[in-house]
Amino acid sequence: MNNLLEVKNLSKKYQEFSLQEISFTLKKGYIMGFIGPNGAGKSTTIKLIMNLLKRDGGEIRVFGLDNIRAEREIKDRIGFVYEEPYFYEELTVLEMKKVIAPFYSKWDDQIFDQYLKRFGLSVKKKIKELSKGMKMKVWLAIALSHQAELLILDEPTSGLDPVVRRELLDILADVIQDEEKGVFFSTHITTDLDKIADYITFINNGEIIFSTTKDYIMDNYGLVKGKKAGLDNTLLKEAVGLRENKFGFEALVKDRNRFWKGSKGEFIIEKPTLEEIILYYTRGKQG
Repeated sequence: MNNLLEVKNLSKKYQEFSLQEISFTLKKGYIMGFIGPNGAGKSTTIKLIMNLLKRDGGEIRVFGLDNIRAEREIKDRIGFVYEEPYFYEELTVLEMKKVIAPFYSKWDDQIFDQYLKRFGLSVKKKIKELSKGMKMKVWLAIALSHQAELLILDEPTSGLDPVVRRELLDILADVIQDEEKGVFFSTHITTDLDKIADYITFINNGEIIFSTTKDYIMDNYGLVKGKKAGLDNTLLKEAVGLRENKFGFEALVKDRNRFWKGSKGEFIIEKPTLEEIILYYTRGKQG
């Protein structure tokens, strides 16, 4: 079984928002970035994967197992990191470990101690005495200390300084080196994914816009720039998003090579960042 996570036609309906039969797959040995604007459905999807919400339709399989029927076994094999770690603030790091460790069948004190040493964390420190970055490191050490096969991270780098973020990304890159584990990484900090992601799944308004390799995105998408006189029907037809101003225009196209061959306008084409792709999809065509 190469698939760590399979989401098929997953749906969840609220009064003002719907997750609309979304599908994607994460294989062993890869990091998948899960991106989209606020309110797009990222947190709802993760809560459904973790069976914290009841789905209305579709299927979720983790390690080939149904995430509801095999919930206990699955959670024993998952490392889960929230944006805001939930701890008993009055406990020390050691006391917190003693509360959590019994829930996991493969908990390894030696691995936990190694991560604490790597992070420069003292087991005697009370949770309330730690910075946000240090709390995140404790949570990550916990997630990595029971030999988790899949890490699910919900905005883990939000609010962290660049040094701590870089340290976390290096650890995630190390985790998948044996090609038996995987990482599902939801974040709005797309520059983090530029560094480590293998796959990108983009969700907007409850729909999956694309789920593909980061290399495919970087090799195909194009940011077209030019004067207004260069706007032509090919561009207007191909553009995912278009922005115009008094100086000219910028537009996002899915296939820059095809667009280059088919258009006669005068322009330059650049590789977009993931952040720019999100921006153009969410803003659409604007004058």
